[in-house]
Amino acid sequence: MDLRDLQYFEVTAELEHMGRAAERLHRTQPALSSCVRRLEEACGAALFEKTGRGIKLTAAGHALRRWAQRTRLDVESARREIGDIGRGLVGCWRCPR
Repeated sequence: MDLRDLQYFEVTAELEHMGRAAERLHRTQPALSSCVRRLEEACGAALFEKTGRGIKLTAAGHALRRWAQRTRLDVESARREIGDIGRGLVGCWRCPR
C-alpha cells in the first residue's frame, strides 16, 4: 500500500463523493478510481459502494479508514520526532550512546 493512496482514500471516504474528493485533492476522478482499485486489490475487498450520486464505505472500507488514520498519525509523529532530532532540539532516547 502506498501512503499517497491512503491519503486519497481518507479524503474520498470523508467526502463520500469521488468528484468532490478529486477537486479537493487536485486530481482527476480516474486517478482516484485507480487509487481505490489498487487499495481494493491489496486488501482483497470492496471499500466503497455506490449510493445514488455518492459513495459510502463498506465494512472493509471503515476498517481501512481507521488503519489509514492511525498510519497517517504515526507517520506524522515519526517525521516530527526525526525532524526534532535532526535540528538538535531533542536527543534520541532510544539511540545507543
